[in-house]
Amino acid sequence: MKKLIVIPMLGLMLVYGCGKKEEVKKAQDEKFCIDKDLKEKITIEPAQKRAVSESINLTGNITYNGDHVVQFNSLVEGIITKTTFSLGDYVKKGQVLAEIKSTELNSMQSESRSLQSQITVAQRQLQATKSMFEDGISSQKDLLQAQSELDVLKSSLENVRANLAMFSASSDRSVFLIKAPTEGYIVAKNISTGTQITSESDPLFTISDLKEIWVLVNVYTSNLKNISENMAVDVTTPAYPGEIFKGKINMMSKVFDAEEHVLKARIVMDNRNLKLKPGMTADITIDKSIGGEELVSVPAKAAIFDNNRDYILIYKDDCTIETREISPKLKNNSWLYFDKGVNEGEKVITKNQLLIHERLKN
Repeated sequence: MKKLIVIPMLGLMLVYGCGKKEEVKKAQDEKFCIDKDLKEKITIEPAQKRAVSESINLTGNITYNGDHVVQFNSLVEGIITKTTFSLGDYVKKGQVLAEIKSTELNSMQSESRSLQSQITVAQRQLQATKSMFEDGISSQKDLLQAQSELDVLKSSLENVRANLAMFSASSDRSVFLIKAPTEGYIVAKNISTGTQITSESDPLFTISDLKEIWVLVNVYTSNLKNISENMAVDVTTPAYPGEIFKGKINMMSKVFDAEEHVLKARIVMDNRNLKLKPGMTADITIDKSIGGEELVSVPAKAAIFDNNRDYILIYKDDCTIETREISPKLKNNSWLYFDKGVNEGEKVITKNQLLIHERLKN
């Protein structure tokens, strides 16, 4: 009977042992590897030595380039009877933007009619003087005087007509037409239907092509020693998370802003894609070198924060990826700096690394 019991037990142990080996082999066969689709979604960058720098974070606002704008001031007084544009509209050169009802137009049109009548009389007078001169009744002086009077009247009429043309006067509706002096975007508007226009009025509107914009940076007293002209900067806006616009400081004011108590620094940036709009807020980051020291660095975006610890993924091959805990010596907004723990040339996954990290954990 004992032999009959022992033999089944040995059989069970053999079956269990074989099953365990198969599980281990299966686990080995299921080792995580980066497939082709995932490979296209990640970015791998080598750790490299870089001059250590600190990040200085500032704020600012985007505005139009003051050197590339046209402000329109009315040369006549009156009342705006119609507007055909809104703030932010794109307008073409010569496009009618508004109409002004003005007593000056009535005066100029009345003067034009009066001069035309006087010219008709002067022409007849000149013709009569010529006939009398040919008959020996009038002198050459009388003839020259009649010609001069006609020339003066014609010159006055030309001036009135030039003014009417300059103001784009419409005789049909008795209004002055305000036309766009250039093409671009309306970045400021100070008129609406019914607005009274005087010689002291602010510019009616401002047009800018927005191909270049200004970023006005707020520099506080504590940062003044670290900021200088021609420093490279990274500009980001809440409108485009993760997108960095490159620029440099072109000018720093010599006087503090009395209202905001900051010094204004100006960045001129190319904006041909028209992504940056006047009125947007901006975050400005400046990396300032510290003493010329060089350390091994990896992009700050490569870091993974998990369970109160920081990690990076070291890529060796598609099936060998190491999750390494890190403790950088220094860091700024862009880079992590190491004096140990990461070697120059090691490959680090810097995009979609969190997805791979979770897969490795599981």
